[in-house]
Amino acid sequence: MPEGAGKPEAFPADSIIKTELSPGVRNGTVWGDRIMLSFVDFEPHSVVDEHSHQHEQMGAVLEGTLELTIGGKTHTLEAGDAYLVPANVRHGARSGPEPCRVLDVFSPPREEYKR
Repeated sequence: MPEGAGKPEAFPADSIIKTELSPGVRNGTVWGDRIMLSFVDFEPHSVVDEHSHQHEQMGAVLEGTLELTIGGKTHTLEAGDAYLVPANVRHGARSGPEPCRVLDVFSPPREEYKR
C-alpha cells in the first residue's frame, strides 16, 4: 500500500501490489481509515473457499461471471451485478469458464490485507 492512508491520495493501477488469496485468485488492495477496496482477479474455474469475517463487504463483478454463495444461497453474477455480504456471514466464490474481475469493498478495512 502506498503511504498516505487517511490522506488525499491517488493509487495508479501499477502501484497496487497483488497477492494470492488462493490458487488462481489474486487481489490488490488500497484503503483509507474506514474503507478498503480490493480488486480481485480470478483465473477460470478458481475458488475462494467459504469463510466469514467481521467486516461488511459489498462488491461488483466487473468482468466475467462469478458464482457467489452467501449464507448458503448461491447466486450467479455477471458483469455489472453487485452484492452485499453482511458481517460474520459465511460466503465463498467460484469463477466461471473465463477470467473474472471483481471489486470488493470492506468496512472497516481488513488488517490482514494491509501488506
